[in-house]
Amino acid sequence: MAGADFRDEEMAEAQPQRTSNRKQKGRGFQERDAMELDDDRTGQYDTSSDGSKGGPIKSVESWVIFVSGVQEEAQEEDLVDIFGEYGEMKNVHLNLDRRTGYVKGYAIIEYGERAEAEAAISNLNGRPMLEQNLHVDWAFSAGPKRKGRR
Repeated sequence: MAGADFRDEEMAEAQPQRTSNRKQKGRGFQERDAMELDDDRTGQYDTSSDGSKGGPIKSVESWVIFVSGVQEEAQEEDLVDIFGEYGEMKNVHLNLDRRTGYVKGYAIIEYGERAEAEAAISNLNGRPMLEQNLHVDWAFSAGPKRKGRR
């Protein structure tokens, strides 16, 4: 047994003593003064709204509208003909079902100007295309502002 005690003493001497002066790294271990934000780290960030309640939000480069109720046999040319009357379209996405090869029933259209997108929404919402009524609205919109957390 004396040999076992000797090994325990050797192990105790070999392990460093833990002290409270140990240097901690990372965000959670900074001193309170170091946690204060510097002026160069704070800044103005872009906001997605102009302070109004609700309404459309512009994507990075364009105003995007969502068109549902697109007939499954519709072609991109059909949408370009109808929506092109209201302004220059930057992009048209007409997604196809992989299994069937038919249109999934919706399209995403991008306009460069808000007025063009608004004209398309107001004039084409509810309009029939290939025996189906289109439903046209903004793809991105700001919901009403919430008061506090849930």
